[in-house]
Amino acid sequence: MSAADSRWAALRRPTPEWFTTAPFGIFIHWGATSVPAWAEPTGEFGTVDDHEWFTHNPYVEWYLNTIRIDGSPAQRHHAEEFGGADYDDLLDLWGAERFDADDVVDLIVASGADYVVPTTKHHDGIPLWDAPGTGTRNTVHRGPRRDIVGELSSAAKARDLRLGLYYSGGLDWHVRPGPPALTHEEVHDNRPSDAEYAAYAYDHVRDLVDRYDPDILWNDINWPDEGKHFGDHGLGELFEHFYARRPDGLVNDRWGDGTHHDYATSEYQTALENESEAQWENCRGIGYSFGYNRLEGAEHYLDGAGIARHLTDVVSRGGHFLLNIGPKADGTIPELQRSALLGVGRWMRVAKPFLAGSRPSQGAVVASDGGWVRAVESGGRVVLFVDRPDGASGPVTVRGDVAGPVRGVEPAWGEVTSRTDDGFVVDLAEGRPGPAVLVVG
Repeated sequence: MSAADSRWAALRRPTPEWFTTAPFGIFIHWGATSVPAWAEPTGEFGTVDDHEWFTHNPYVEWYLNTIRIDGSPAQRHHAEEFGGADYDDLLDLWGAERFDADDVVDLIVASGADYVVPTTKHHDGIPLWDAPGTGTRNTVHRGPRRDIVGELSSAAKARDLRLGLYYSGGLDWHVRPGPPALTHEEVHDNRPSDAEYAAYAYDHVRDLVDRYDPDILWNDINWPDEGKHFGDHGLGELFEHFYARRPDGLVNDRWGDGTHHDYATSEYQTALENESEAQWENCRGIGYSFGYNRLEGAEHYLDGAGIARHLTDVVSRGGHFLLNIGPKADGTIPELQRSALLGVGRWMRVAKPFLAGSRPSQGAVVASDGGWVRAVESGGRVVLFVDRPDGASGPVTVRGDVAGPVRGVEPAWGEVTSRTDDGFVVDLAEGRPGPAVLVVG
């Protein structure tokens, strides 16, 4: 092992206990793109052809890239609605006049989440705090004229919610402009890798660590190659500084090969199977976009029960689930998103004690009759989550290794009505907020 490799290896540490018992977190993507709030809802990430994905990108937060693709519907929309105005004009139109960090964090707490990860700078390069080296191009001096990162950080800490901070280290279309990306390969091939940009990004993340004391550093895309070292303004030195301040802190895996991470990440259904990693997290939006997209409706969104099923599915595989919300330009949370979080929160008041600190069940459990079943081991017992993918009511037959008595934790959601030779039948109630929770033994 080389000296550099040994220094990266020395950063490895046991997973902090707080994270092992934190099944659910909330992502917040917010930026100047909430002004147009426009993207084609073409489908979930990973389900659309690469070139089609970028030309018809459903991610609002990629608006600056999409409007620069000649002939794209987003480009036509930008010309029609904003007269083809410079992207930074959107920053000045972003008012955030109704933003209340306390209200947003109260909603997150009500959802049953354990941690929150707001964006601090996305690929458009606009920091949501007074970031060093950005002059007046940030939300403190323009647009909202507020330290959004600081307000959310203070609100989270006041409620004992763990804080992560997202930062786009791999892309900055303002500091390092280039042609629009048309494929994921172009994104990675053309990302900035020089030492000057590496120092610029380093100063930002170091400032975030020192100002806000986050529990998680959530980088995106990659880290500039010329900064992947342990010298001055090096990523290794940044990690050492972070861990010295936050011994129970974590970093995700989007810093690039050959560096360091505490847990892996997946996005929507892409790489959802991450069982080879000791700790991993799946992230997705409530709809097809992370940032708020006014073209999305209920048909594109997960409701509370849908969030509960996705969360259960991820946890039953051994993962954590990071669900994104996207505020409107005025700072309010869209009603469909708010109701979805309150819905899953109602379910989590019953289900969370069985998800937190659980591990995947080793027994084989299956459902028939169109049912849906996931299993975990919690407190020395097998816990089953029984549902239908469409949320319908009615009987579901569960088969598998379910020896012993089975009881519904909340009988109003679903009750065992009979035993079979190799399982039992659960009658799922109408209007339940998520999967019925049943304890075996």
